[in-house]
Amino acid sequence: MTETILGLMRHGQTDWNIELRLQGISDIPLNETGIFQAKAASEKINSSDWDVILASPLSRARDTAGFIAETIGLEIVIVPDLVERSFGSAEGLAHDQWRELYEKQIEIPGIESIEELSKRAHSVLDLVADQYRGKRVLAVSHGSYIRTVLKIASNGQLPREHDRLSNVSLSILRNQEGVWGVRDYNPESLAG
Repeated sequence: MTETILGLMRHGQTDWNIELRLQGISDIPLNETGIFQAKAASEKINSSDWDVILASPLSRARDTAGFIAETIGLEIVIVPDLVERSFGSAEGLAHDQWRELYEKQIEIPGIESIEELSKRAHSVLDLVADQYRGKRVLAVSHGSYIRTVLKIASNGQLPREHDRLSNVSLSILRNQEGVWGVRDYNPESLAG
């Protein structure tokens, strides 16, 4: 039986993470803490656990992956579908402002629907299962995106409603016989 492993790591911290602002596809870079977190996480990653590193094209994920790749000696493959959910004109808003718009069901120009995000998440799961069958794949991405992939792989059981995926958290999925499941759910930061 062939097992394919997919590690889902959230990028390091940005200034907008501190300010609790929606980043979406806005290319907000890692701040000093985020760089420290990425370096600290890379020291906790065992090079023998991974065959390939995939990353979102946004700099906060790509740079986090870069520190890991440098430490464990792997190349990065940029996968456009690992990009964060687009929040359209709501990007840059504080989370409480976003929540108010969401609860009032106000239409937000340019927002990516949950269905579109889910379709992208399925496409990455299919990509990993097909192109990296039997491999151990570490993918560095974003909070909303990873939450969506976890929901798919856990049949809606994870993440729990109030769980926050910390920066440089790492959860592990596995595909056996074409079925994805969650092997290790860890919303806590590897950086400590």
